[in-house]
Amino acid sequence: MASSTADKGVSEGAKVSRAGWYALTMVSAAQAMSLLDRQILSILAPHIREDLQIGDAELGLLYGTLFALFYALFSLPLGRLVDGWVRTKLLALCLAAWSISAGLAAFASGFTLLAISRLGVGIGEAATQPAANSIIFDEFPRRLRGTAMAALGIAVALGLGLSMTLGGVVAQWWDTAFPDGGPGGFSGWQAAFLIAALPGLPLAWLIWRMREPVRGGMDGIAAPEDPTPFKSSAGVLAAVTPGTNWFYLWHRKAGARQWTINIASLALILLGCIGMTRLTQGFSPRPAVEALGLSIDPHVMQWFVVGFGAFVIVNLFQSFKLTDKPAYNVILSPSLMLLMVVGGLQTSINYGVMGFTPSFLIREFGLSPAATGLQFGLLSAALGMIGPILAGPLSDWLTRRMGGRGRVLLTLAALGISPFFGIWTFSAPDATSFYLRFTVYSLILTLWLPPIYSLMYDLVLPRMRGITSSVYIIVSTLLGLGMGPYFVGIVSDRNGGDLGQAIISVNVVAPAIVLILLFVLFRVNRDESTMLARARAGGEPV
Repeated sequence: MASSTADKGVSEGAKVSRAGWYALTMVSAAQAMSLLDRQILSILAPHIREDLQIGDAELGLLYGTLFALFYALFSLPLGRLVDGWVRTKLLALCLAAWSISAGLAAFASGFTLLAISRLGVGIGEAATQPAANSIIFDEFPRRLRGTAMAALGIAVALGLGLSMTLGGVVAQWWDTAFPDGGPGGFSGWQAAFLIAALPGLPLAWLIWRMREPVRGGMDGIAAPEDPTPFKSSAGVLAAVTPGTNWFYLWHRKAGARQWTINIASLALILLGCIGMTRLTQGFSPRPAVEALGLSIDPHVMQWFVVGFGAFVIVNLFQSFKLTDKPAYNVILSPSLMLLMVVGGLQTSINYGVMGFTPSFLIREFGLSPAATGLQFGLLSAALGMIGPILAGPLSDWLTRRMGGRGRVLLTLAALGISPFFGIWTFSAPDATSFYLRFTVYSLILTLWLPPIYSLMYDLVLPRMRGITSSVYIIVSTLLGLGMGPYFVGIVSDRNGGDLGQAIISVNVVAPAIVLILLFVLFRVNRDESTMLARARAGGEPV
């Protein structure tokens, strides 16, 4: 039986091998590709809007809500597969799959194929974060995990910056060089999708050949081999998917209390979504979207996705309680769940800002898509690298002196002041002032990622890191990617296209973030110290 003291000793004294640094490089590259293929839609939005005749709300659906549905749902079974199968092989397969799906957008001539492309990218990318986090935590000791997570933060920045630079420059160059349509009849934005997708295939091959690290070896907590990882993964998908979850409850002989909780939760979610649909329809009416032969109100689609995801979360924790009591006891700790909520709310700000800032620069200051992509993309990439480079080692330094509270303090400091700088930035009178202000704002916004990510995965056992990452994905996707771009889009449509005020308005969630972090500050060390005891209480042999 491994004690918590012994576990900490193994992690603190271990060194990172050359294979560990190579693994960090490869999974960071996969993370960058993930953001490249996900975010390129934002810089191409003006072209798509003009060609396909859709509004900001519909673009918000493509960029956020539709992607979020499949990304969040499939992150759960894929996260479970991360905890039981070969992570390098899984990441490689998913990378190849989402690259092909991203390239499919190059052939879109309407909303439907773009939507299919986005859902394919969402499914493929669902394994990226769980696999990357799990691999890194088995290659790096606890004292260096903030630095390792900073590398992932840098990769995110590179992917974001490259998506805007590549998308803006390629689209404008193509349209200039081939005004009547180039080879294949592609327009500029279609060519940009295709070019962005291509590097994913050779990267997938390199990751396929990468060494698989020993699960739990860095922490001295041996993880038993899973004899049926694919069956377990399919079981998670069945347990959380609305409809099949009832068969799962029946099959597991759930009691009356579990059935009551499930049905009552579904009723409350439906009522909440119906109310929000009516509220947003009145706030910002939008014409129906024609997709898959159906005429769909975008607000109905939005809140259907949110309700779907909320019910998935209910089903997930019910399945934990029935089949994996240690995971239920460990993951459902106050600090971990509240940190996930903080990450989700802050992600809503980040995605709302990054998703519409290129369009803001084009509309407000008259910049061309190519200039916007080059200037804003390169600036975002550079700032996104500097922030984690500072925050990663600072997070590790604070952890050695204050434990988990040090990471919370760093997060609280960054997120507490960022809204004021956001308002200042998007009130800039010209492009030069905007870029100067955005430099300060972006550096602050990037400080929270390394501390909060490394803290979350230190609050669970090694065998639970994949599924924990997936739980975080669905929470942050619903609150962040599913809500941020949509919220900015409907506020912009309501205000006649005033994207500056719409982007500023997404900071309405900032006070909730600060209050939650203040609670976690006084709770996190307690939850960290009782992790093994809670796992043992559920039957975990540690």
